[in-house]
Amino acid sequence: MSNFIYNSYCVEHPGVVHVYQAEQTRKGGSRSFTGKHGASALLLAALVAALMVVVNEIAHNWTDGHMLGAWVVLWVAAFLGLALFSAPARRAALVMRAGYRAWLESRQQAAADERLWNAALQDARLMADLARAMDRQGN
Repeated sequence: MSNFIYNSYCVEHPGVVHVYQAEQTRKGGSRSFTGKHGASALLLAALVAALMVVVNEIAHNWTDGHMLGAWVVLWVAAFLGLALFSAPARRAALVMRAGYRAWLESRQQAAADERLWNAALQDARLMADLARAMDRQGN
């Protein structure tokens, strides 16, 4: 007669599971920062940082050693900058991204046209096909 013993031991080490989850979270975080959200976040950070530098210089000259007043003005400017620049930064990032993609596609098309033209210079049949296509386009 046989007896079976069922053990309920954990087959995965919790530390290893945490390491894999941390790696997946890191990869997911870098993926979520790309594209329109990442560009708008970087543009927003740059605009707010520039605003903070200007406000810091003004507040430093204005407060004459009153650090609490300068600190309050600096943080008010930071939050106002975040509120004011978030939508324009997102729109600017989208416009820049669309412009970059259009430029990249035009460069790829120009490179493909150049390769086709160079091939047509070597092949009379291809040049005749191109001439017929250009004649059809002109009419």
